[in-house]
Amino acid sequence: MSYKDIIVKTKINPDPLIMGIETSCDETAVSLVKGGRTVLADEIISSATEHVKFGGVVPEIASRAHTEAILTACKNALNKANCTLNDVDAFAVTYGAGLLGALLVGVSFAKSLAFSLNKPLVPVNHIRGHIAASYLADKDLEPPFIVLLASGGHTAILKVESYIKAQVLGGTLDDACGEAFDKVARVLGLNYPGGPNIERCAKEGKNIIPLPEMLKSDKNGFDFSYSGLKTAVINYVHKKEQKGEQINKGDVACSFQCSAIDVLVKKTIRAAKKYKIGTVSICGGVGANGYLREQMQKSCGKENIKLILPEKRLCTDNGSMIGAEGTIQYLNCNFANIDLNAVASIPLELK
Repeated sequence: MSYKDIIVKTKINPDPLIMGIETSCDETAVSLVKGGRTVLADEIISSATEHVKFGGVVPEIASRAHTEAILTACKNALNKANCTLNDVDAFAVTYGAGLLGALLVGVSFAKSLAFSLNKPLVPVNHIRGHIAASYLADKDLEPPFIVLLASGGHTAILKVESYIKAQVLGGTLDDACGEAFDKVARVLGLNYPGGPNIERCAKEGKNIIPLPEMLKSDKNGFDFSYSGLKTAVINYVHKKEQKGEQINKGDVACSFQCSAIDVLVKKTIRAAKKYKIGTVSICGGVGANGYLREQMQKSCGKENIKLILPEKRLCTDNGSMIGAEGTIQYLNCNFANIDLNAVASIPLELK
């Protein structure tokens, strides 16, 4: 009997234990999630410190780091959850989007486990994983709800219509929000990763530098554009340097952060009101930004909108979100064959 025949005949556990495996960038993450809502173990081994000297993630270094760390992360997760591989109902893995070499490490590892144990292999879209972190933050959450997705690779507002379907209401036309944070941090001489370093620097400054408002004509839409804002900051810094004037990095960081974040909050609230949906969630790495979390809490409070705020650890890349989304796919019998491959890019529209 082939692996495919075995999986087709798999008896679905309505309350499954799913191992989530995530290696899309520089975090090697393995988690064990019960029933899609309860995290039993969440192991993350990051190679971020290795990338600081290069000012960003180096794909080859990330891939090698995943290869070295993934078995340790898996063993640690099993030990913390006090279970064995035989207890796991299925292995969910990020197959895209991300760095191709890094993804292949996780996909290959998950395939070997699934094949050797005759357990289902569940393919997970990284973006769906970020959204599924909302279900870990609120065990009673059910669609529909509005999601602000903000990360290094994506910036979008989505209407989650069901566990399977999400409609993209708007997205960035150029740079992602997290990408802009990284580029501005580099101009200011701040280390990678740019997001948390910009946030720390911003606490030492004030929002006093005039910066352009993105997409002024898009008064009722949900799109974003960070290219102009990023360029404005770069030009401001370069002009100061050319004139030999001192740059207050705190003021630059604070002004940029406010311009970049305030529009995210404004358009997310606008979406919730337009579609008359009373629940909003934040996901993606930028969701760990303290200023964004504070401003969204204030705005949701004023509009009587329920806010789902996954803990910061669940906003950045992690295995728990893959386990949560893997549970949804498992219960819908979305299994992959052993020839599953990694994909560097996946369309944002989720159907």
